[in-house]
Amino acid sequence: MNPTESYGRLVTTLKEIGLLESISYLLGWDEQALLPTKGTEHRANMLSLVARMHHEQFTSPRIDEMLREVEGTDLVKDPESDAAANVREVRRAYDRATKLPASLVEEMAKTAVLGQKAWAEARSKSQFNIFEPYLAKTLGLKRKEAECVGYAATGNPYDALLDTYEPHETSSNIQRVFNSFRQQLVELIGRVQSSGKKAPTEIVERNYPAKVQEKLARDAASAFGFDFQAGRLDTSVHPFCQGVGPGDTRMTTRYNERHFNDAFFGVLHETGHGLYEQGLPKADNVGLPLGESISLGIHESQSRMWENLVGRSRSFWKWYYPKTKSALPDTLKDVSEEQFYFAVNAIEPSLIRVEADEATYNLHIMLRFEIEQAMLRDEVKVRDVPAAWNERMKQYLGVVPPDDRRGCLQDIHWSGGSFGYFATYSLGNLYAAQFFEKARQDLGDLDAMFARGEFAPLLDWLRKNIHRHGKRYTAAQLVKKVTGKELTADALMRHLSKKAQELYGV
Repeated sequence: MNPTESYGRLVTTLKEIGLLESISYLLGWDEQALLPTKGTEHRANMLSLVARMHHEQFTSPRIDEMLREVEGTDLVKDPESDAAANVREVRRAYDRATKLPASLVEEMAKTAVLGQKAWAEARSKSQFNIFEPYLAKTLGLKRKEAECVGYAATGNPYDALLDTYEPHETSSNIQRVFNSFRQQLVELIGRVQSSGKKAPTEIVERNYPAKVQEKLARDAASAFGFDFQAGRLDTSVHPFCQGVGPGDTRMTTRYNERHFNDAFFGVLHETGHGLYEQGLPKADNVGLPLGESISLGIHESQSRMWENLVGRSRSFWKWYYPKTKSALPDTLKDVSEEQFYFAVNAIEPSLIRVEADEATYNLHIMLRFEIEQAMLRDEVKVRDVPAAWNERMKQYLGVVPPDDRRGCLQDIHWSGGSFGYFATYSLGNLYAAQFFEKARQDLGDLDAMFARGEFAPLLDWLRKNIHRHGKRYTAAQLVKKVTGKELTADALMRHLSKKAQELYGV
């Protein structure tokens, strides 16, 4: 069979396998948003079965045969062609997947569902001991996964797990990047705290009815470009976004009627993810790398950009504050636009990552990055996670969680086995700032556009430069292609320093 026919067969097969993945995504979304508590065990069995079926089909020797019939031929000679990108990335995924026993894949999927249920209960009761045995089991499974995949090149088991979320990246390089701006962050936060100025955060802690919050958040998401005819917004214990398939992108949030930032900026964050999912060329590429995101760091660059660089900008609130005040006349009757803008941009250490400001947020990530590596190396025992967490919170942010709910139980990630995920949030901040600077250069006065409620130019720029490529490039290649530079912390620190100077005079 000639390479073109083999490639056609490969594409057809992968699209069929991709439908199984879409089924797992839908089951996972339903688990978080709608599943009755008593259905958890059955859902765990369902997801583990789908995971095993997907794994068995994707690791079939016929996938390897079809890849071999195409690799090295003229069909993939151009490394940027559709065929070359699909074949290269499928080979990479196939070689990793074939190292994992189906039984391990199935057990990890089932444990994730049960672990997330236990985490939700533990979080609601603020009792780590409820979640502890599930975290211990999950950690053991992730160690097995790392051993199966291998990490001889770096000697760090974390790298085998990190590669799932940020392909080609290593923990040592991430540590290097973090080290390059950690001290700058600490010094900037220190200057803000010594400035004598305090943001009027009381404003965002007033009465904000959930129904009003939902309308404001949905309207902002629509204005940014999220297509609600091809997506949904629901509630869950932990906000997330899931691209189920073409024309179906699900977002969730949670409402706190005494804190405006939680849901509003949470929805803007998930909207960034949702816009990326809706911008990927999925319709013709279900199950193919060209229909998938490059990495979670790039995915996070989209969410952090719309949440912070757009949604927390002065120009956005020049347009949106009148609408917000109109929707909340009693709550905001004595609040000016400037006061509200300062309140939603306060820079101060806090307990909760998803509520953290743009500057301190990265310290939350560095903390998690270090703890999960220490757990994998057995340097921090599972039973000691709360203490290790609190110690680092005091060291990095100067605050100590009063309970487990606001400490080590605040994030869902470890309950689902997502070890290696957290670092991608800070990578996303770095990517976002660098992309945004380039967008300003190419598009002109973005602030004037935002102040008029015009967001299509930025979204179109992102569609053209990032979304449409799928996995055609690695994250590093894309950053260099779009911005002309390697990834650095320079753009992010310029952004944070400018905002600190504007609001705190430092």
